[in-house]
Amino acid sequence: MTAALTDVGRRLVADGRWIVVAVHVTALGGLLAVDAAGGEDLQPTVDPRLMVAVGLAVLALELRHGLAIERGVRPRGVGATLLALVVLVYLPLPWWGWFWGTQQATVLAAVPLVLRGRVAAVAMVGLGLSGAVVTVLLDPPVSTPVGFVYWTVYLAFGLAMFTATLYGSARLVAVQQELHRTRRELARTAVAAERLRVSRDLHDLLGQSLSAISLKGDLAVRLLARNTGAARAEIEDVARVAREALRGVRAITRDGTHAVHLRQEIDGATTLMRAAHIAPRVEVDLPELPPRVEGTLAWAVREGVTNVLRHSRATTCAISAGTRDGVVHLSVVNDGADPGGPAGSGLLGLAERVRALSGSFAAGPVEPGGFRLAVELPREVR
Repeated sequence: MTAALTDVGRRLVADGRWIVVAVHVTALGGLLAVDAAGGEDLQPTVDPRLMVAVGLAVLALELRHGLAIERGVRPRGVGATLLALVVLVYLPLPWWGWFWGTQQATVLAAVPLVLRGRVAAVAMVGLGLSGAVVTVLLDPPVSTPVGFVYWTVYLAFGLAMFTATLYGSARLVAVQQELHRTRRELARTAVAAERLRVSRDLHDLLGQSLSAISLKGDLAVRLLARNTGAARAEIEDVARVAREALRGVRAITRDGTHAVHLRQEIDGATTLMRAAHIAPRVEVDLPELPPRVEGTLAWAVREGVTNVLRHSRATTCAISAGTRDGVVHLSVVNDGADPGGPAGSGLLGLAERVRALSGSFAAGPVEPGGFRLAVELPREVR
């Protein structure tokens, strides 16, 4: 039972309309009760039932305006409802006097529905001050000049407080609802980004591993009939690659990280290319690099060589890397690209990794009939 009530309470708080209704009913209901009673030491000057009826109409109109402010919209027919509110508030003012004057806060709180910015602020201040002066003139609590100034300031301050309560509660709920929507959108964006990251990392991780397993498996089958020792070595290598891929998948799904190292990727790539009868040429002259830079270059080598194995008829592939003017550059060039070049999400994922480090990325055909992947990264990244 307690849990159900708590859940209902949370839903009511999440639905800001109930907060607006509660604040308006409490504030205006209290004012109406005081107005109908005629004050602490005063007798009612009119039939309290009439005042209550008019006060409830004022409350209904103000609630319509307040809920519109909470939704951040301008309600249909706002001019007519605001005019009706002005009539209900100001027409009885000469007869109902001082206490009814506090109902002017409902008109002030509705001004931002028809005016904007500084114009609305000036209009609210002007209406509030003039309304306080007129109300005190119509029904002065005392007749002295000092008393007139005191009660005018007192009423103006009261109008400001009630206006802030009515309008501020609606605006506060509107901001709260916007924050809730933003929070939900950020959560959806974070989930989508995490899915994209996992998809990219799995693609980059498994692309070369599966290519290596396929390549070495085919090689083991061909060697099985004539060289069982070599076939056994290839099968053992297949098992090793599969275990490494499994560890990588577990690392990605567990903590979102899978460390790769440039030298290991280059050594593995040259082994795979030789097994695929592709002559590798490696020219790498790099100092020690920050882990993020080295990792991105390693992913670039993995993606580039995977595309060579899967999407080309290459006979040679050159991997070169070096530094120039504080910029690290790496390229993977092969001589047998398909006419359209490699396609898929791998290059897009690599481009995202490079842009995340303020680097540049290029991939496309080169003459004669080759394909080039190039990455440039600042040596020092934040």
